[in-house]
Amino acid sequence: MTVSTADAASAPPDQSPGGHPQRWLILAVICLAQLTVLLDNTILNVAVPSLAREMDARTADIQWMINAYSLVQSGLLLTAGSAADRYGRKKLLVAGLALFGIGSFAASMARDPGQLIAARAGMGIGGALLMTTTLAVVVQVFDAGERAKAIGLWGAVSSLGFAAGPLIGGSLLEHFWWGSIFLINIPVALLGLVAVVWMVPESKAPTSDRPDLLGALLSTVGMTGIVFAIISGPEHGWTSSRVLLSAFIGVTVMTGFALWERHIPYPMLDMHFFRDRRFVGAVAGGILVAFGMGGSLFLLTQHLQFVLGYDALDAGLRTAPLALVIVALNLTGVGARLLPKLGTPVTIVGGMGLLAAGLAAIATLGAHGYGGMLFGLVVMGAGIALAMPAMANAIMSAIPPEKAGVGAGVNGTLTECGNGLGVAVLGAVLNSRFGSLLPAVATGAGSLPAALAAARTPEDREAVADAFASGVETSQLVGAAAVLAGGVLAALLLSRAERSSQEAPAA
Repeated sequence: MTVSTADAASAPPDQSPGGHPQRWLILAVICLAQLTVLLDNTILNVAVPSLAREMDARTADIQWMINAYSLVQSGLLLTAGSAADRYGRKKLLVAGLALFGIGSFAASMARDPGQLIAARAGMGIGGALLMTTTLAVVVQVFDAGERAKAIGLWGAVSSLGFAAGPLIGGSLLEHFWWGSIFLINIPVALLGLVAVVWMVPESKAPTSDRPDLLGALLSTVGMTGIVFAIISGPEHGWTSSRVLLSAFIGVTVMTGFALWERHIPYPMLDMHFFRDRRFVGAVAGGILVAFGMGGSLFLLTQHLQFVLGYDALDAGLRTAPLALVIVALNLTGVGARLLPKLGTPVTIVGGMGLLAAGLAAIATLGAHGYGGMLFGLVVMGAGIALAMPAMANAIMSAIPPEKAGVGAGVNGTLTECGNGLGVAVLGAVLNSRFGSLLPAVATGAGSLPAALAAARTPEDREAVADAFASGVETSQLVGAAAVLAGGVLAALLLSRAERSSQEAPAA
């Protein structure tokens, strides 16, 4: 989330000793809007079986329904934050709520995968505007004495929103059709519009660089090309012209994006940050935590419903421990208290090691029952709660204070990309493994329901189910290995950076 260092200076004078007189009500509205935006990153996962059945959607279609939102949002986060500073945070917050509500209505009315993907992309634009203005408004309406408490509550709600999507989605799907997971956003958006117009004061940065529109376009196109290649690989072959062309376009455009950002005076992503090992280490850890969370939740809901046989509501309820552990440990500040005792590198590698261990436990102990999965979810939650505060502290200490808002924006953008890539990469591993183990009668099926429909005997159906379960297990183990490697890499970079800073005075 991008928060300019000029936020405090540009805010209007406090209207009461604690800040804005309606600050806690404003915070409630902001948190509700933030919760809705973050829920939309994961709430669609539990609707996968319904979408596959009612829209005849293939696995690649479903991955695009999920990725369209996060990829558009991540590509626009920094540009949206710059536009908010320039044109007014209240104006952009209103625009974000309106776009998010309109996109939610369009998504609920979609009749085919293409319409839903387009609606989700539109929601991503609104989500980018909301995520870059909500924290700025919190900073604006609270004074220094209460600001830390307010931001702490905002952060806890953010963690809850990311992990509780499957639970809320499952509850809605138990009683309504799949479009209800989008319609529920509309009353929230309308309430937010009224509350923002009525209560939130306008603010602008005294000076603001113009939005980096070309940078936003390049990053969005580049990420889309790379993820499209990853999604298409299992179905069309990794050496097919379709996959190679999209990968080439993605890598080339992302290279152009990096060069563009280095040579303009108003970059969306300041490439100089990547010269600092502390920043690189913390960002690498943040991307892979998001990779592990996004990909694992995509796999977990399918594991619970397709492999263990739970319905949508029961699947959502059984992912709730992950959310509860994260929120409980964030609210009590366990990670923040351990950080000075253990040090940043040890805290990060410990937290990401726990996250990897949780994923591996789910893959191995939870293959045939919920008991092992519950253990894995609790361990994952503890790891996330431990690693995230340490990584945030590392990023903020690696950059000048006047660039703190830009650093937070970079972290938010890359974390969103990590979430989308987690779904794409682990989904691709699932597809590849599943396809390679299918019995001959179901060869070429693009999803588990299609493969089961092609199976003609109980033995064939059992073989299809076993192939899918093996694909899920392999994907979770790949995710665990990636997260663990990221934790070790982050810790090594941070340790070297700390040693270099300690040796510098002596030199």
